[in-house]
Amino acid sequence: MPQPRESGSSVGSSGRPGPTPLGYDMQRNGHAREAETITPPDAALPLEGLVVADFSRVLAGPLATLALADLGARVIKVERTGTGDDTRQWGPPFSESSSTYFDAVNRNKESIALDLGSADDVKVAVALAERADILVENFRSGVMDRLGLGYDAISARNPRIIYASVTGFGSGAGAAMPGYDFVVQALGGLMSVTGAADGPGMKSGVALVDVLTGKDLVAGVLAALLSRSASGRGSRIELDLLSSSLGALANQAQAWLGAGVLPGRLGNVHPSIAPYQTLRCADGDLAVACGTDGQFRQLVDALGVPELVADERFVANSARVVNRVQLVDLLEARLATDTAANWERALGERGVPAGHVASIAEGIELAERLGLDPTLEVISSSGDRRGRQIRNSVRWTPALPVRSAAPPLLDEHGDSIRTWLGASPRHTNGKVQAS
Repeated sequence: MPQPRESGSSVGSSGRPGPTPLGYDMQRNGHAREAETITPPDAALPLEGLVVADFSRVLAGPLATLALADLGARVIKVERTGTGDDTRQWGPPFSESSSTYFDAVNRNKESIALDLGSADDVKVAVALAERADILVENFRSGVMDRLGLGYDAISARNPRIIYASVTGFGSGAGAAMPGYDFVVQALGGLMSVTGAADGPGMKSGVALVDVLTGKDLVAGVLAALLSRSASGRGSRIELDLLSSSLGALANQAQAWLGAGVLPGRLGNVHPSIAPYQTLRCADGDLAVACGTDGQFRQLVDALGVPELVADERFVANSARVVNRVQLVDLLEARLATDTAANWERALGERGVPAGHVASIAEGIELAERLGLDPTLEVISSSGDRRGRQIRNSVRWTPALPVRSAAPPLLDEHGDSIRTWLGASPRHTNGKVQAS
């Protein structure tokens, strides 16, 4: 069984020693040199020395623990024996070792497979929780309590634990409701403002509610760590997909709460700004975002219709919103004379925010051209290159080391974690042993 890559020891804010997290290489903020596993440089990552017991699966929880791992925490991913995280089977597409869905949010983690229906394996899970600084879980409400892994039980043994729970609809009246991103997008109102005005409600092109909840979770954990540094005690934080979804509705939710205006679907049109939408060119659509009167002036100058600035229907943003249909007809008549790429270039030269509707591949290529180094190459525990992933989006000055361990195989680090926890390795001479 491959061992986790260690490079010395470190002490977390809990004061408990543990191995330094796996997977450092010589990348800095995405600038890659020849990748290799090395002793971490003097510039330590912010969360180095902290241990995260990750009982979460699918997307929201694993996305959050990915961010913690990228920032230096030792993340130990607890997976179901035999099958692992559900997303290992969510494909195609598949990578060399798993599904690309699983790979997207599980780099820089160690994997241990536990059967939480087994008393022996539950003991291992409890031992992990007792040594962790942070625990993240997204089981149905009550499951962790029944296993003896709930907040009350674990915090009694480990009062510095930061215990983060993610549910779909909270732990109260909505506790029994299954928490799937797609359903929350529907029930929470996001689909009511997504899609064409004359079409059905549509989900976003990515599991956006899960992603937003994961980012909210990171903010909560980091705030809890700061609080613990002052008080010496941990805390419980609870997140639910519905609340994160409502929070992300921002101006759309406030339109209802503050003015009694119930937003609807507008396709790519902004409800309060014009022109702020996709406009048709000779060969495709161009996203144009005029947030100021000055940008609108530059737009119509570039299109050769400067007289529109003085037209009372378009003289201010509020007027342009009211007369949006007429404005769009006039703008598209001019845009139809050239390609989206040519108009993008012309408008960009005048400071008008505009861009053609690109593919994900083109988006990554754009970031590369702009020097943003959007990807990093991940390396397996045997030193093999396992392809590129989108890097953590935070850039640091001074630069910090970048971790680049490939997503783990199921139970790849199980024996070494069990040994670290004082339990017997599962595999001895090729045979499965009791814990």
